[in-house]
Amino acid sequence: GTRLEDDIELELPLGFPMAPVLVRGELGRLFRFRYRRLFTDLARHATHSSKPRMTVAITGASGLIGSNLADFLTTGGHRVIRLVRDSRQLADDSIYWNPATGEIDVEGLVGADALVHLAGTSIASGRWTEARKRSIKQSRVKGTELISRTLATMSGGPRILVSASAVGFYGDRGSERINETALAGKGFLAEVCRAWEGAAKPAERAGVRVTTLRTGVSLSPAGGALGQMLLPFKMGAGGRLGSGKQYLSWIDNDDLIAAIHHVLMTDSIRGPVNATAPHPVTNSTFTAALGRTLSRPTVIPVPAFAVKAAFGQLGREALLWGQRVLPEKLLESGFTFFYEGVEESMQFQLGRAG
Repeated sequence: GTRLEDDIELELPLGFPMAPVLVRGELGRLFRFRYRRLFTDLARHATHSSKPRMTVAITGASGLIGSNLADFLTTGGHRVIRLVRDSRQLADDSIYWNPATGEIDVEGLVGADALVHLAGTSIASGRWTEARKRSIKQSRVKGTELISRTLATMSGGPRILVSASAVGFYGDRGSERINETALAGKGFLAEVCRAWEGAAKPAERAGVRVTTLRTGVSLSPAGGALGQMLLPFKMGAGGRLGSGKQYLSWIDNDDLIAAIHHVLMTDSIRGPVNATAPHPVTNSTFTAALGRTLSRPTVIPVPAFAVKAAFGQLGREALLWGQRVLPEKLLESGFTFFYEGVEESMQFQLGRAG
């Protein structure tokens, strides 16, 4: 077996008697998180230990999910090729591509088994002006078209494509329980997701095993929705948005990485896959869970009109609309969620788990 030990040396500031207590508490949370992640990662890899190791190309590898996925795959013995758009960042483990100009290093993909396509402009970095909406849509569609056409026509390249999508595909669906057979909804995000998924069709028609991941809100303090919510909630300024009755389909960030790995390693999975936890929750439930995790009150609601005034269409579709999405394909294919409850996920990700 293997024994893992951590040795820490540090100097505490003088004149602050509570420093040792605070530091020990922070270190305890840090190492509980690290050990739990190590345990779950090893368990995930053991599930597919009989399968050959793969060479996996990744777009968006500098982002939160992409970088976590690259690290996870590498620790499991897989080889990772990063697709980068800045030629100055090229290294031995990366190749160049540029969706805007239609350029991609085809030779660099020869011998790769799979490609995970995660690149795309953030939907939450500003109000949706017409120019911003064009950028959001084109960054996804153009990149996917380039990847899809390349895999469809090249020889010796990846025969598996896992392409990102989102639960926004379903539009505003109230409390309706939604699996992968549900039709697309209405709204800008649904329009983007339809075009995004459609751009992968050339690869699918050419016999590539294509999976489109309709991902929910990924929970990680390092970024995304949870990362943005931490400061106001820690200050005691958290509260439900609008009525709070809208459903939020979420997934623990570590479970999302494991789900992508599971899709790569499971030949029977193809088509749309809901990458969400089995138990979606309302905004009110999510808000209360985060408050309990941080030991902070959540008594300052944000009215719907204030959300719309501050964020416009972005606020309406991304914050006030909801989808109650179920991960039917993942569950039927034998995938195990380590974090089925939203509060359990928050406690783990924020280092508050026992």
